[in-house]
Amino acid sequence: MTILTAMTPGPTPPAADASAGPPATSTAPLPVLWLYGPPAVGKSTVGWELFNQLSHRIPTAYVDLDQLGICYGAPTPDNWAPEPASDPGRHRRQTRNLNLLAANVRAAGARCLVASGVVDAVRGIDVDLLPQVALTTCRLRAEPYELRQRLAGRGRAGDEPVESVLAYAAALDRNHPTDRRVDTTGRSVTEVARLVLAETGDWPALTGPGTAALGSYPRYPTGPGEILWLCGATAVGKSTVGWQVYTAVREAGRRAAFVDLDQIGFYRPAGPPTPRNHRLRASNLAAVWQTFRATGLRRLVVVGPADHADAVRTYREALPAVRITLCRLHAGRDSIAERVVFRGQGQGPLLAGDDLRGQPPARLRQIADAATADADALADAGLGDLRVDTDGRTVSDIAGEVVRHLGWLD
Repeated sequence: MTILTAMTPGPTPPAADASAGPPATSTAPLPVLWLYGPPAVGKSTVGWELFNQLSHRIPTAYVDLDQLGICYGAPTPDNWAPEPASDPGRHRRQTRNLNLLAANVRAAGARCLVASGVVDAVRGIDVDLLPQVALTTCRLRAEPYELRQRLAGRGRAGDEPVESVLAYAAALDRNHPTDRRVDTTGRSVTEVARLVLAETGDWPALTGPGTAALGSYPRYPTGPGEILWLCGATAVGKSTVGWQVYTAVREAGRRAAFVDLDQIGFYRPAGPPTPRNHRLRASNLAAVWQTFRATGLRRLVVVGPADHADAVRTYREALPAVRITLCRLHAGRDSIAERVVFRGQGQGPLLAGDDLRGQPPARLRQIADAATADADALADAGLGDLRVDTDGRTVSDIAGEVVRHLGWLD
């Protein structure tokens, strides 16, 4: 197995092993910039900034690697999120999924992909799992006092202890002293992004017009299983309820994984943003399902929008052997407006691409009005196998109804 320890750019991709998935529809590897470093160093924030900058001039994709490996064992008294002994940190699982997503976004027309995520502090990146990728890496670091301040400001449940983060950062400094890196201490996101591009030779440094979208995505041998898909209008509570369902299933001793469709579908052709690409998202979901299922998993909780019946059909066609239960969450105008304001004020999970966070009150009112109209339209269309009303109910109560309907804990 080839291990990238010096983090050098653009290795020649070796032949894929069987676990890396089917061959891509094109033989040219996709340029991928992998930003890595300790928690709170700014990987996702800087990665999203680069995604925004690059997508104005070339078709670009982005993924936070944490979103490609949310598959833990049942919690124990000592460990809320046990990881497989054969893949501590789930680094190999995330890397396999990155390789598959690279093939998919290249088929969609992307000319590069920005990824952010942690790596094994000693081993680095397993480049033999990335045959579809021309890899460039850049490590972000920060002084210990800066990391302490940022971690204290985050204050998120489930975050690693501060001392563990500092120990991981020190291990990266110790084990990879000569790798390409940018110090984020005291610097703005824009400045760090500029330094990353300078450090990486103005990545991706493309020449020529590139290739158009290939039109067809790789097909994945997905195999049977069950997927719960929670859909609904903006701010209806998809992610919050979905995570509670996922937690309840795990706490009952069942294995399951969690995927946010928005988080695996960040792709923009050059120019203005485009509507959701359900074909790309469905192919990415099938790829991730294949990787999870190879570990023995048979149940997956998915959250994300379903605009219409044709979109749902796209996912069923990409996962023909999987039983997909589409559960539509519904809320009235007052509840949606309250949740939109909640998100706009920075509450809730911090996720890439959250276009509510930090918006002015007038804009939040517009978003709430549009979300209410969407909720009513979905209700009129009767979309979904199950409708669950969320007004005036706790998250645990809503999740409990969904779990009872599924029968996963019977």
